[in-house]
Amino acid sequence: MISTADFFTPMIDSPYDWGRIAAANALSDVYAMGGTPVLAINLVGWPTDLLPNEVLTEVLRGGLDVGREAGCPVAGGHSITAPEPIYGMAVTGIADPDHLLRNDAAEPGLPISLTKPIGVGLLNNRHKATGERFEEAVHSMTRLNAQASRDALAAGARAATDVTGFGLLGHLHKMARASGVSAMIDHRAVPVIDAAREALRDGFVPGGSRRNLDWVRPHLSVENQAVGEDELVLLADAQTSGGLLVVGEIPGAPVIGETIRPRDGATLVVR
Repeated sequence: MISTADFFTPMIDSPYDWGRIAAANALSDVYAMGGTPVLAINLVGWPTDLLPNEVLTEVLRGGLDVGREAGCPVAGGHSITAPEPIYGMAVTGIADPDHLLRNDAAEPGLPISLTKPIGVGLLNNRHKATGERFEEAVHSMTRLNAQASRDALAAGARAATDVTGFGLLGHLHKMARASGVSAMIDHRAVPVIDAAREALRDGFVPGGSRRNLDWVRPHLSVENQAVGEDELVLLADAQTSGGLLVVGEIPGAPVIGETIRPRDGATLVVR
């Protein structure tokens, strides 16, 4: 049995899409372990004196629709009055204990695949500042990791994690550290949502992305002079409902690097 919970404040103006994104993000923790979600309950904090219940109805409708897409019943939940809107889910899943995806099971000498492009943190930050809507980002955040999880299991993968708030570099560092290996990634192979580089150029960098980079920098070795600070910030961009980072090769997902034997002082190598 897998049990997880995840919730956050809005990152997008549309209440319905926020509900979808939050639900997909909560379900992702189950998929990241190779499991199947079987039950979800809503977690809500709502400023009842500031926002009408009709807005909350749209949020819950978004979460319910994603639960239906996943084949996972959404059975009620719990709400409180809060100073700002919060929404997410607690999710229960099941998995075969002999076929789990773990974040401490990576072995050296294997390819690393990434199933969604990065850059949604930058685009969400731009959206909050300007109101611009980025459909590719919304599509990415609402896409379930169900098929990616099944593909990883079918390919015999044993190690995986999803890419969320700690960014690509942060989650890869955590997996490499827990597994006792290092990871080498090719920055040119990492898929990026088209508009994210423009958002980076224009300065829409979330504070969480910079904190991610500061956190991993002591464990990071850069072996390519073409990789500057902006590229590292992009690789550390804090994601919402990101893809699966799989140690192994799976259909349709780009290979962005490989696991290698441990290097003194560096769990991450960028080339």
